Amino acid sequence: MLQKAQTERLAAAPPPTAPSYIPPFGMRTVIGCLGVLLAVHVAGFNEHITDIGLSDIRGEMHIGHDEGVWFTSIYESFNIAAMAFTPWFYMTFSIYRFTLFVTAILGFLALPLPFMPDLTSLYILRAAQGLSAGCLPPILMTVMLKYLPPQIRVFGVGGYAMSATFGPNLGGPLEAMWFEHVGWRWLYWEALPLCLLSIVMIAYGLPRDPSHWARFRNFNWRGFLLGVPSILCIVTVLYHGDRLDWFRSPLIVHLTFWGGGLFIGFLVHEWFHHSPFFRIQFWGNRNIAMAMLTLVATLMICGLMAAVPSLYLTAVRGYRPLQAAPVSLVVALPQLILLPLTAALCNIRAVDCRYVLAFGMSCMALAAWFGTWLTPDWVRDNFYIIQILQVFGQPMVVIPVLVLATMGLGPADGPLISGMVNMLKGMASAIAAALFETLVRRREQYHSNMLLERSGENGTALSGFGNPINGQLSNISPDTAHVARNSLQIFHTYLHEQSLVLALADIYFVIMWICVFFVILTAILPGRVYPPSAPKPAPATS
Repeated sequence: MLQKAQTERLAAAPPPTAPSYIPPFGMRTVIGCLGVLLAVHVAGFNEHITDIGLSDIRGEMHIGHDEGVWFTSIYESFNIAAMAFTPWFYMTFSIYRFTLFVTAILGFLALPLPFMPDLTSLYILRAAQGLSAGCLPPILMTVMLKYLPPQIRVFGVGGYAMSATFGPNLGGPLEAMWFEHVGWRWLYWEALPLCLLSIVMIAYGLPRDPSHWARFRNFNWRGFLLGVPSILCIVTVLYHGDRLDWFRSPLIVHLTFWGGGLFIGFLVHEWFHHSPFFRIQFWGNRNIAMAMLTLVATLMICGLMAAVPSLYLTAVRGYRPLQAAPVSLVVALPQLILLPLTAALCNIRAVDCRYVLAFGMSCMALAAWFGTWLTPDWVRDNFYIIQILQVFGQPMVVIPVLVLATMGLGPADGPLISGMVNMLKGMASAIAAALFETLVRRREQYHSNMLLERSGENGTALSGFGNPINGQLSNISPDTAHVARNSLQIFHTYLHEQSLVLALADIYFVIMWICVFFVILTAILPGRVYPPSAPKPAPATS
């Protein structure tokens, strides 16, 4: 009887996985890894260019505001869902074949997008493009952990960090260049030549690892069917919550209830499943837990600090994207130098990456503190000191966070954590977008009400000073009713401008205290990790 039970247990257990395929390292492998890195940046450019240039796309394709929000949310929801489950698929189909396939799909789908005849077909293609783009960041993380030797693995982490610092800050300048000088269709088509180049590099250099079709016999169908719709629902709530006034909307209530319930069920199922998409138990590691929390906070902070100057310069100062582009370029271009330097710093055994993380977060806090001094008189040049502090702060936060999360793992652990890290990375962008929209609206309404109240309270006391707006307008129009109407309109324009500036300053204040909190958390939670080194050869025996 006991022997029969053991036989049944062995038959039900999943078959042992094939040994990890790690080829000899050389220049060819470097070219392949750089091809994957380029493909990830193409996916990031495609996301941020069409997001930043959404007003231009809406104007050219005759899309309304609400339809434009769906245009963004559909892409992002499928993008984040793909990040979560990609590791299982590239382990099954092989990294080499799967990377070539999704990169080709990403570029191919960009071609017909500007010619879609209706919103339904546009949304379907955009969802498919988001699905293919979301598959690439987890592949990059696994490639860097699997194919790079221990001595330079930190530099691979730095390459992955470029997708969080370099790519998002380059989206605005690229959008301005394509729209102003080439044409709005190139907001989509910019992916075509870069995808072709990355495909050539991947086909030449990435190792041809084997496929494992037998994994389909143990596919985690229940986890997949619980996880995908839950992520789609949660991301949709984040992008549409503020527009629909959150829980006053039946759609948001239902999506939150069903999406949250499915996601909780997904996490419970993954905890007990023998072949999970996520290894939830990684959260028991203090360094990994700290890295996950800090990564989400850091990407939220970076998203918020990029959105504030962009909104201020366009809404208050009336800048076009081309005029606001230098503010983003100040952060983006130095990353090409500072990311490798920060990786080299963290690769020194005597350097504790926790101190690097605390210093970088302090730079971000100082930048946010400078932002609290925002006034309606600021122009583009006033933001440069804030951006320069971010130049040093962003790589000194992102790279130590990834080092804390990955340096204690082996190559076989990469697929089990890359999906979770990248899903959180995508969720952080969605949370930042929702938080920014909500804070701007709520704080602007608050300051607008307070300014109107102060104006009403002090109107009589200030009446002796006259009305300078009426004085200016009365000289150009004899119609007193017309002057009164225009005077009131100008007053409300000034009021809106001032309340928006105060709301953006409040956002900087919130960011500053988030940074301070994570500086304190860095001193408490994580333990020290050391950079990996090559295994020492065993001493020769006589």
